[in-house]
Amino acid sequence: QIMFSMPADMEEEDAERQLYVVRRRIEKAVIAELITDFYICSMSSRSIIYKGMFLAEQVTAFFPDLLDARFISSFAIYHQRYSTNTMPTWKLAQPFRVLAHNGEINTIRGNQNWMTCHEDRMASDLFGDAVEELKPVVAKGSSDSAALDAVFELMGHGGRTLPMVKTMMIPAAVDVSGDSDLAKLYAYCNSVMEPWDGPAAIAAYANNWVIAGLDRNGLRPMRYVVTNDGLVIAGSETGMVVVPEERITARGRIGPGQMMGIDLNRGMMFSNDELKSELAAKRDWGKWTGRAQQMESLLAKNGGKTSVRMDVQESRRRQLMAGWTMEDLELILHPMADTGKEAVGSMGDDTPLAVLSNRYRGLHHFFRQNFSQVTNPPIDSLRERHVMTLRTRLGNLGNILDEAPEQCDHLLLNSPVLTVPEWDALLGYLGDKAAVIDCTFDVDGPDDFTAALDRIANEAEEAVRSGCEHVMLSDRGVSETRGPIPMILATGAVHSHLVRQQLRTFASVNVASGECMDVHHFAVLIGVGATTINAYVAEEAIAERHDRGLLTGLTLPEAVANYRKAVEDGLLKIMSKMGISVIASYRGGYNFEALGLSRSLVAQYFPPMSSRISGLGLTGIATRVTDMHRKAFAAADAILPVGGFFRYRRSGERHAFDGQLIHAMQHACDTGSYESWKKYSALVGSQGPVNLRDLMDFKTGRDAVKLEDVESITRIRKRLVSPGISLGALSPEAHETLSIAMNRIGAKSDSGEGGEDPARFQLRENGDNPSSAIKQIASGRFGVTAEYLNNCKEIEIKVAQGAKPGEGGQLPGIKVDSLIARLRHSTPGVTLISPPPHHDIYSIEDLAQLIYDLKQINPDAKVCVKLVASTGIGTIAAGVAKAKADAILVSGHGGGTGASPQSSIKHAGLPWEMGLSEVHQVLCMNDLRNKVVLRTDGGLKTGRDIVMAAMLGADEYGIGTSALIAMGCIMVRQCHSNTCPVGVCTQRDDLRAKFEGTPEKVVQLFTHLAEEVREILAGLGFSALEEVIGRTDLLTQVSRGDAALDDLDLNPILVQAERDGEAGSPRERDREPVPDTLDALMVR
Repeated sequence: QIMFSMPADMEEEDAERQLYVVRRRIEKAVIAELITDFYICSMSSRSIIYKGMFLAEQVTAFFPDLLDARFISSFAIYHQRYSTNTMPTWKLAQPFRVLAHNGEINTIRGNQNWMTCHEDRMASDLFGDAVEELKPVVAKGSSDSAALDAVFELMGHGGRTLPMVKTMMIPAAVDVSGDSDLAKLYAYCNSVMEPWDGPAAIAAYANNWVIAGLDRNGLRPMRYVVTNDGLVIAGSETGMVVVPEERITARGRIGPGQMMGIDLNRGMMFSNDELKSELAAKRDWGKWTGRAQQMESLLAKNGGKTSVRMDVQESRRRQLMAGWTMEDLELILHPMADTGKEAVGSMGDDTPLAVLSNRYRGLHHFFRQNFSQVTNPPIDSLRERHVMTLRTRLGNLGNILDEAPEQCDHLLLNSPVLTVPEWDALLGYLGDKAAVIDCTFDVDGPDDFTAALDRIANEAEEAVRSGCEHVMLSDRGVSETRGPIPMILATGAVHSHLVRQQLRTFASVNVASGECMDVHHFAVLIGVGATTINAYVAEEAIAERHDRGLLTGLTLPEAVANYRKAVEDGLLKIMSKMGISVIASYRGGYNFEALGLSRSLVAQYFPPMSSRISGLGLTGIATRVTDMHRKAFAAADAILPVGGFFRYRRSGERHAFDGQLIHAMQHACDTGSYESWKKYSALVGSQGPVNLRDLMDFKTGRDAVKLEDVESITRIRKRLVSPGISLGALSPEAHETLSIAMNRIGAKSDSGEGGEDPARFQLRENGDNPSSAIKQIASGRFGVTAEYLNNCKEIEIKVAQGAKPGEGGQLPGIKVDSLIARLRHSTPGVTLISPPPHHDIYSIEDLAQLIYDLKQINPDAKVCVKLVASTGIGTIAAGVAKAKADAILVSGHGGGTGASPQSSIKHAGLPWEMGLSEVHQVLCMNDLRNKVVLRTDGGLKTGRDIVMAAMLGADEYGIGTSALIAMGCIMVRQCHSNTCPVGVCTQRDDLRAKFEGTPEKVVQLFTHLAEEVREILAGLGFSALEEVIGRTDLLTQVSRGDAALDDLDLNPILVQAERDGEAGSPRERDREPVPDTLDALMVR
């Protein structure tokens, strides 16, 4: 221990502040010396922090001074962690400098990035020159709790009370446009700092205040009791401290966004309303926030005006340069302008990853949306819209340590989406405070692609240093000699450059983009730093469609308004996937995974986003953009291609399932000919790379074994699974056919969401079993009954779905007939949309509780948890394994779906190869791998795919789309419209009559797959699939795809994880035991 002696005449507040500065100075010095195992646990004259890596009941054994009667404190804050990883460190333990935090900060990436920006202007008389010692406020590698605590600590020492810091950083969902004192208080808070959003319950102490509070959604519980002797107990569990009933004088719960506090100086407890009233009365907040310019009235005057129209050929050329097709206009843009809603699709994504495509893809295709699952649940953007906002502030952001009216001197918009007239009106209003920067490059001259990027960043810097408060990036300057810089790249270059130059808080970054059309593109632009966006070519395309009479019953302003509404609702949906409510906290947060962009490019323009496999660099992007520019200007008349990205077209993008492949597979399954199957498999192999696994091959270092020495088809087939496809998405005939087929071969089919007819729980006269072996329980709980859960071998908790992670399942009303309505306990004809989160799972502890409950209701069934491949899925899987799950399913982004927004199908989730390898590696590292069965699905088609999945760590393999094709599906991708022409995905009686699928065809599919697996194993010198599970050393990267790529590095996927080889297969284990219920113990 180190003891400090403070001068006798120093105030206690000053002493605490000096200790804070000293600690930060020491911590920075330690980092500079590259010392990693140093941590100051406690350094305060007011509080002592105890930490330990032990069980709760061991606290007093480890710290006996806590039992000393002389040890007296007016408060205590306690936190016990459910560890999702088994390698805790001091730095990742709860910080306790100010607070203990239960939950997740979903906005952490944006908050940390903006905190770096805020540091540029940090100043306070209380710190003086020592303020430089405090930077960076958030240490690199901090957990979300440590980052939150660090900023709480800074703001508290900067002169704000603890209740004010909580109000500013974790605000309630208050409409700040209201006229109440509370609305004005929160309007001021929003002017100073972006909310730290997410499921959060906090207990905190600072400046002689003790508070307990919740986030705006109230997604963590916080209950309290007050005793007759003045003791207040607040925490996340009822009954955590046993208090005799006669001592309790008050009890209650803290609501969403609320807090309670105790002022130790005054010895008084304050309710939420009392605290907020006191804060609201502190200043004339309304007068301060009145300085902000509400821009809606100005823009409304111009919003209905018609923009200056483009020449038709100019518009076409710009569309062609952006890679648009007729399909984009028909399938994506038209529904948005016509109905105000995003386009819906089905059957998942079987096109090549953008980095593997031989066709031009806009840069937004290389950004995969992040999403929440289990530990930090998504928000329901439909049912919880009132807690979400797109409210946008433009201009100069002030000093967060200050408290002054000048902090409110900025412009306010209700949305970041601007029409062309609104953009023009904004430019006119801003005058010389705005600087328009040309985001084009000379296709043949000295101002080439790289030079233009540097020029754009430097011009933005010069403009801001000259007093500009609004940087306006525009690619309108495209011509025959000048091509467009992708606006995502230009925005990222400007945002990251201004951050590095410590200028980002001095200006907004606004974008007029000719390539931006769909919701995902808007989200990426905002995610990399854009403040507002004007999609002027999309607006022109809407006008052209209106001119041709394709938007009947709508005026042009109404069609544009519909488009904006679709974009805004889509932005809310994408934010909600991450559990983020406020766009200010999403902006600049890089809540994406770069899939196929070079690591150096990402580090330069999109820090701190990750790019695990690297890929396309600046040179490759420049080449592709230049090629598209030349095509656009090569002919006198620019004609858009037909397309084929969403639906297969012969002249369009490649699809993993085209007409030839579908016919070849169906022929093999119809005839039972293995030779026909081999031809199909060869066709798949000759397609060119579509998935990451297509860049890999097997190493052949062992002698082959005889085919008859390899495990049987029967044993291999039992590892195959028909994944969850609901009765509703499928016709009853198709759903039942899958179940019968899988039961015949001793494998498992999954009921999907929506229940199952109890009549199927009985064997048929011929002995067939039409009951699904796996019963799925999803967020909507449709069709879930005790009978349903007791007629299965396994229960699957669907946390996320590959084709739409972060969203709930949806079944269009036209498919909800009387049978579906009866099974789902709903009304015929009414669309059914499950909420994005399970409303009883807001943490890993909640998931553990549901697993426990399901194991109680069915004492024999195993429990599987379905996750979707994403960055960090390994840590989540470790928590799931420790929550007593028996199996974990890692779904890839290419999984099928009955209905999903197109932006989710195409741009959310990662390939299963990345998710599966990470889960396998992390479970092995934590000695958990042998406790759970690993399963994967998402586009597996051949025996080669299955063996590769095994080598990457999977024990079982889901075959969904192929099973549907074996039953007759021809991939017309209109499952959501109830018009399936072959009766597979429809509820219409006339179309169901056309169903020709049989269990025999499905059995034949799985037999062919198993036979192909046997052949591959024999060739590699192995006699059983179990022998190659997790053997990534048997795989090697044989291609990096396009020669234009800087690099494509699959080594992170191929890392070999050490595993206990003596433990046996987790498939042979009994289910993970859970304790008996109290009822069972009493009966016993």
